[in-house]
Amino acid sequence: MAQYSEWLLSRRFRLLVVLLIQCAVVVTCVGLTAFAAARAQERQVREATTERVLAVARSLADLDQVREAIGRGDAEQELQPLTELIQQASGVDYVVISDARGIRITHPVAGERGRPVSTDPSDVLAGATFVGTEEGTLGPTLRAKVPVYRDGDVVGAASVGVLESEIAADLRSSLTAMAPWVLLAVLVGLTGAAGVSAAIGARVRRLEAENAELGEQRRLSRALREQTHEFRTRIHAVYGLVESGEADAALDYLAELAPITGADTRDGGVEDPRLRAVLGEMAAEYRTQGGLLEIDPLTSTSAGELGGDDLSLIANLVINAVEAAGPGGHVQVLVLADEFGTEVAVGDDGPGLDPEALPTMIEHGYSTKEPGGRNATRGVGLAVVWQIVLDRDGEIEVGRSPAGGALVTVRLRGGR
Repeated sequence: MAQYSEWLLSRRFRLLVVLLIQCAVVVTCVGLTAFAAARAQERQVREATTERVLAVARSLADLDQVREAIGRGDAEQELQPLTELIQQASGVDYVVISDARGIRITHPVAGERGRPVSTDPSDVLAGATFVGTEEGTLGPTLRAKVPVYRDGDVVGAASVGVLESEIAADLRSSLTAMAPWVLLAVLVGLTGAAGVSAAIGARVRRLEAENAELGEQRRLSRALREQTHEFRTRIHAVYGLVESGEADAALDYLAELAPITGADTRDGGVEDPRLRAVLGEMAAEYRTQGGLLEIDPLTSTSAGELGGDDLSLIANLVINAVEAAGPGGHVQVLVLADEFGTEVAVGDDGPGLDPEALPTMIEHGYSTKEPGGRNATRGVGLAVVWQIVLDRDGEIEVGRSPAGGALVTVRLRGGR
């Protein structure tokens, strides 16, 4: 019991480890995917913002109203309303127009108008376009600066920007919208991992059961080989004693191997001496368990009509019936044998057998008994019977006996 508990805990631990590994893989994969998606989203937001501020700055610099107003005394009064309108319409945080000296003409903060721009304007006033993040009076901004031309000369600059804080807020909003889908992916992945783990566990249990059954069959096979070897040795010993004319010594040796109870079945119509000895001994042994092994009065066997496979088949059928009926049960045997073939019917008052389960019952190792029982043969008997039936081109039927248990009928062709 302790070993079984340790084995069970070990198997559960292994399955738990597998489940945890699968969950870790799922979470890691979803996390990496979410991280990649977040980076892609950030890049997309920045690219879109860059395109927007650059497009607004270029459009502003191309306006004739802006070109003509720069340098005039009323430029602020004319251009400030325009920049405020553009700022609201485009959703940017500031729009600034400066002159050729880098002095602001427009600005969202009135106090900053008429003052020099906060960053070096030389490159833009030289005709270059700038796009990037710089620190301004409103804070870090992603901005675009475009030169303003009039008659081929740079007369000023148009600067449009979006605060980095606004870009971060847009990114957080996008990630918040993506979060439910990430959580759903994690949930689906964990559910799938649990399902896979359960399937693996079921498969492992099947394999372990099959492996245990295979091991038991191997042990049984080794035991049968050992018994066969031992039986052949004993047969050779008996043959040697009989051949030497020492019949008494042979009988004594047989009595040591299997004490004879002295049961007699000749009154059951069993003329074959070997079958009579086999059934007599089995009846006597079953009687010690309070059971009754009865030979049907219609039994008819002529001496010499039964071969070794007939006796093996009858013995295995009786053994299975006795085990099914159990102590205090009732087993009835009918054997009909002549030159045309052999028919054997063995019935009991046990729980019975399902005829539809016959293909399974004849498999080697099948048994309706609890494994490890003291008298359990683990289904070898019916497998032996079935092999004999195949070899003799016979047939086998499973039905219900008059006593309510199983009735197994086997018909074998003659000509052994």
